[in-house]
Amino acid sequence: MRGIISEKLKGFIEQVNLAAAEAKQNGVQLTPELVRRNLEKLTLFIGEGPELAYAKETELITNDADNHGIKVRVYSPAPEQALPVVMHYHGGGHMCGSIALYDAVSRKIAKAGHCIIIAVEYRLAPEFPYPLGNNDCQYALEHYKEILNEVSFNDQLMIIGDSGGGAICTTLVSNNLKVDSIKIDKQILIYPSVDYTMSCASVDENGTGFLLEKEKVIWYFDNYFQSGESRNKVSPLFMAMDENMPATLIFTSGCDPLRDEGIAYKNALLKQGVSVEHHSFDGMIHAFMLLDSLVESECQQTYQLIGDFIKA
Repeated sequence: MRGIISEKLKGFIEQVNLAAAEAKQNGVQLTPELVRRNLEKLTLFIGEGPELAYAKETELITNDADNHGIKVRVYSPAPEQALPVVMHYHGGGHMCGSIALYDAVSRKIAKAGHCIIIAVEYRLAPEFPYPLGNNDCQYALEHYKEILNEVSFNDQLMIIGDSGGGAICTTLVSNNLKVDSIKIDKQILIYPSVDYTMSCASVDENGTGFLLEKEKVIWYFDNYFQSGESRNKVSPLFMAMDENMPATLIFTSGCDPLRDEGIAYKNALLKQGVSVEHHSFDGMIHAFMLLDSLVESECQQTYQLIGDFIKA
């Protein structure tokens, strides 16, 4: 069933659709630079995050062949308190987004959950296709304690991600099920991308006119997967699951092409006996958490639910 958009978003969506139609008429082609610029424009709506006692940018240097650096931002509302750690993987279709764009989001999660946030600047396609971004996120998961020498923390480890960041979270969970040295206690998924085969009905039902369009999702995935990977095998929805999966909080949007795959992932976890909490914002679109000034109450409710889940 196609979603029914909130009145709060109708004006915004009308402007987006007019601009998209004009670009198509003028023969504008999608490029990584264009989609990155367009996503950055949403900073007008995100607003600023709260002041925190500790916020610092640093770098993890990998021990792989190129010894590249993974930029991270560490946030803590109370650096002297031993708080849980939440790894934050931003969205952007594996091609755009940054820890700078998501700074306000990271700050709001840190405040709501009274937790340490580590926001990870993983490498992006097409310059760095699958699985390089995932590899960066895995490395950060394995080595996060190395960058926490200035803040106190406890043994609780959680992960959070929206959209493509949700794909990263769910991939990490499945990939580390049998890794004794890594225990992910909870995962938080905001309109997650978990099915690279695009087999769910909402991809077509909500695939036009709601900001994130099916045509663009296909383009994102074609840029991300460049080596003929089986999209079924690399989709978190179809990856290994068992009863040891972490307790999970999932948010879906009624007007999102990814709506049904988030619900399908929830159902798959429930079949394994995993604890799942699901909230649907029926009138919202994909990426509504980046539109805080337009849908402030929905964003506030989401942060409250995230905070309650982290602290539970």
